[in-house]
Amino acid sequence: MSVLELDRLCRETLRDHDFRKAMQTDPERAIARYRLTEEEKRALLAGDVVTLHRMGVNDFLMGYLARFNICGLNIPIYSERIRSAGPGGH
Repeated sequence: MSVLELDRLCRETLRDHDFRKAMQTDPERAIARYRLTEEEKRALLAGDVVTLHRMGVNDFLMGYLARFNICGLNIPIYSERIRSAGPGGH
């Protein structure tokens, strides 16, 4: 798994305005430079934060995706989905 890559991607969403815009307009193309498994790509592009959480992706960093309306996420959707992971999410 490429958990560190996913954490970096989420962090870059906050820091790099051009990358953020690319994630908002064409996320599949934007993530091409990251070394992700097919499962990670699928979960990310689907906004499946429960699966990403269970893989070990940092919940706080994933919140940046919701903050900037990326991959079908916004704050209410992210909050609902991440809560459904339950305590510890594993």
